[in-house]
Amino acid sequence: MATSLRFTNLERKNKIDKATKTDFDLVVIGGGITGGGIALDAASRGLKVLLLEKGDFASGTSSKSTKLIHGGLRYLKQFDFWLVKEVGSERAIVHKLAPHLVLPEKMLLPLIEGGSYGKWLTSIGLKVYDILAQVTGDDKRQMLEKKQALKLEPLLPKKILNGAGYYAEYRTDDARLTLENIKTSLQYGADALNYIRVTGFVYDEEKVSGVKVRDEVSGLEHQINAKYVVSAAGPWVDELRTINNSKKGKRLHLTKGVHLVFPREKLPVKQSVYFDVPDGRMMFAIPRGKVTYVGTTDTNFNLDKDHVHTDLADAIYLISAVNNMFPDIHLEMEDIISSWAGLRPLIHEEGKSASELSRKDEIFTSDTGLISIAGGKLTGYRKMAERTVNRIAQKMQEDYELELPSSQTENIPLCGSDFKKFKQVKKYIAEVYERIQADGLSEYDAWYLVTTYGKQTELILEHYANLTQQDVYERLIRAEAKFSIAHEMVLNPMDFFIRRTGRLYFDIESVKLFMEPVLDEFQQAFGYTKEEIQSFKESLMHELDSHSNFSLDRV
Repeated sequence: MATSLRFTNLERKNKIDKATKTDFDLVVIGGGITGGGIALDAASRGLKVLLLEKGDFASGTSSKSTKLIHGGLRYLKQFDFWLVKEVGSERAIVHKLAPHLVLPEKMLLPLIEGGSYGKWLTSIGLKVYDILAQVTGDDKRQMLEKKQALKLEPLLPKKILNGAGYYAEYRTDDARLTLENIKTSLQYGADALNYIRVTGFVYDEEKVSGVKVRDEVSGLEHQINAKYVVSAAGPWVDELRTINNSKKGKRLHLTKGVHLVFPREKLPVKQSVYFDVPDGRMMFAIPRGKVTYVGTTDTNFNLDKDHVHTDLADAIYLISAVNNMFPDIHLEMEDIISSWAGLRPLIHEEGKSASELSRKDEIFTSDTGLISIAGGKLTGYRKMAERTVNRIAQKMQEDYELELPSSQTENIPLCGSDFKKFKQVKKYIAEVYERIQADGLSEYDAWYLVTTYGKQTELILEHYANLTQQDVYERLIRAEAKFSIAHEMVLNPMDFFIRRTGRLYFDIESVKLFMEPVLDEFQQAFGYTKEEIQSFKESLMHELDSHSNFSLDRV
């Protein structure tokens, strides 16, 4: 669907006032992929839903994953067949819901001497994987001989390569996937606010009946009433359970995952590779547009959850792993152009290391009725949301004798998609390129627009056509900013450059080149003062530095 509902912080005060005067069926805390999925599932079943996020949507874990909708092959080694089956099956469903955003991505698994995967076990494992994940057709696994593997990826280590497994996965932009879930929920009557922090809970006869919040923009405090409250706050779930006096039983175990971004010419892999690291872990190298990114680390984290950064040790570890697997590549620190670091909110299990912890999700219900969900994987977000809303449906049946319909989200296309098949996405990319090439815009630009916005590209091209700047790339980014301000609830340029467009990660030079025009669009739209614009500029410069500079003087 090309049409995108108006969803803007230009109407922030009115939206907050309306929320304080509404009795909601459900308030969802946390604007990541799980919260967005819950909002869509609940709203599409007929509930009156409000989603609240203390920062920007997807600003926590949900913009910092490996950006894969994948089946979790490594969980076969942990005999976690249930998880492999569920997320393996979910890949195809999520691809169907947004084929422009969840793109087919063949994965090569090199089999090397002394590596984690032997040929026989890999063959059996991938076969089991195909069965559990219900993989069909051309996506079924293949076992490749050494020569076949090198043809697909010439950078693999010839001396120690024995062959490869070849199987299907999907690549996405996790922040965009989150946002499109939230925007789709609006079409079913939900509402969502970012930069609203939950500071406490409202109670009626010792049961949660709403939330106390603070607007992080104005500083004003408010109360919002709801029959039920769900916390999908990721790494902050335990904090909210503590505020609710319900931190009993299991607790979270946070681990940090880091990814580095390199120019494509510095790491010119022809396709995605899932490869061995000398310490026994596995890692991804994934080509994406102008860049290739690699990751991830998996280390325990006990520091400030609001400030998670890539440090020098992370960067050295990842570069060493890449150079070890690809002997013709000699990456150095100065080759890093960007990075991201995020947290995994896993369920703690005594005696298990970070990499051994299960990725299963769990739902906790406190004595006060607060429902919390934690754990899980990006790929399984839709089923996690379904299970959470099923829990609410059960409580509504008990409390009000109301029966909710079953989940509908398996058949609800996400905002921006009216594509039935991926080949329609490729056809639309070609059509967009045909329309923009006369201006000097490239095939990459068409690919970027469609795989970021889907059919909402039409709205951006409308803005583009009405602009008169001489530089076509300035015109394009101004058009994107106008669209994001009107339809994607951005409040500042960081929201735009990091989470709406992914430019800080995948096209960092465009952030440097077009910072001023984007700042100008925000100043025009929101009426920000010169001092506020200067503050935004300084924040952007800090983000550029912190994502790409890992010199010793920053340790």
